[in-house]
Amino acid sequence: MQGSKLFVGNLNYTVTAGELNDLFSEYGEVVEAKVIEGKGFGFVEMSSQSEAEEAKEALNGTDFSGRSLNVDEAKPPRSRDRR
Repeated sequence: MQGSKLFVGNLNYTVTAGELNDLFSEYGEVVEAKVIEGKGFGFVEMSSQSEAEEAKEALNGTDFSGRSLNVDEAKPPRSRDRR
């Protein structure tokens, strides 16, 4: 892993950023937790790469609010072609 930002997929639509923050804070300092409303995913930025790796290893595939989490390193946003 090269960064400290994680993609968190397959979230229950009722999950809040606060709940995501609480879950990931068990593995280090959470800089920011964001849930994309109505999409079932979010992003968590940890304070270091090692904390992000630890959280990813521990939480990927685990059950949270009735759904199996998909945790992976966040990819940089794609540039959109202007027409």
